[in-house]
Amino acid sequence: MKTATTPKEKLFQTAARLFYQHGYRAIGVDTIAAESGIGKMTLYRHFPSKDDLIVAFLRDSDEEFWQYFEQSTKDALNAREKILAFFEALQNYVVSPACYGCPFINVATEYPEADYAGHRVALEHKLNVRERFQRLALEAGARQPEALANALLLLMDGAYMAARMYGATSDSPAANVAEAARQLVDTQCEA
Repeated sequence: MKTATTPKEKLFQTAARLFYQHGYRAIGVDTIAAESGIGKMTLYRHFPSKDDLIVAFLRDSDEEFWQYFEQSTKDALNAREKILAFFEALQNYVVSPACYGCPFINVATEYPEADYAGHRVALEHKLNVRERFQRLALEAGARQPEALANALLLLMDGAYMAARMYGATSDSPAANVAEAARQLVDTQCEA
């Protein structure tokens, strides 16, 4: 995360950190204002509601996810290798102390209402991830690209949940997510 240079950036970065580490409902605007050292009036000038701040965080998280996806797969020579490279990078992340799970799963858990703005952003993100997995599965020659994409999405989300549940421990099931992805891909695709 870049260094905040404006009050808006400082508020956003503070809120993002607090939401990711502690959850959306647990963090109020009073806490964000206090932690950032910026008053609530300034917060509301930039973000009219807490929901607006949550949506901004999720949109930023979506951008970061896709940058991470592209960075982790850029050296892969084909679609199969891209899938496996992503899951290698994911494994490294989900067993690190920096991982607090998935911000999209977290918001859908805390705000299960399908019409909540943050829930809609989370669903859009997951649909796009599944679509990318399906495209890669098709390019990799999967016998059932849609089934493989669904399995990969569930595997990724399971790794994020394990990170949230177990933390950065060596006994986390997420410590083997790359091998699990390899087995799924090998089952569906010709080597």
